[in-house]
Amino acid sequence: MGTTAASVPHTPSVRRRALGVAAAVLAPVLVWIVGALAGVDYTVENPGQPAFVVGLAPVVLFSLVSALVGWVGLVVLERIAGRRAGIIWTALAVVLALLSLVPVFAAEATVGAKVALGATHLAVAAVLIALLPARRG
Repeated sequence: MGTTAASVPHTPSVRRRALGVAAAVLAPVLVWIVGALAGVDYTVENPGQPAFVVGLAPVVLFSLVSALVGWVGLVVLERIAGRRAGIIWTALAVVLALLSLVPVFAAEATVGAKVALGATHLAVAAVLIALLPARRG
């Protein structure tokens, strides 16, 4: 039996999306490192909870999980919504990126920490929005 085009994964898309996930982890790491080198105090305090320092490990973990969830969500949308999936997914990604800033700015932290942590959220979103949806060509 021969292999059909439908059974072969579209590797450039998978490769690009895997690269997008890697870049979505690397981008906020770089933002965090620049902030740390600039002297940002990443201590954050939420109401009713003890203060904690946002280290590099949580940045990597949350970025990776967010990127993978985004990828899975896009794949599901592509199966359900077809050609409109990219537009729907991008709109949802923008809304979720903006909503992810709410706890950053609601927490007690220095202005530098809020700016740097907000930038990490936006860095993840920007990379995923740029690299995950299928390109029309």
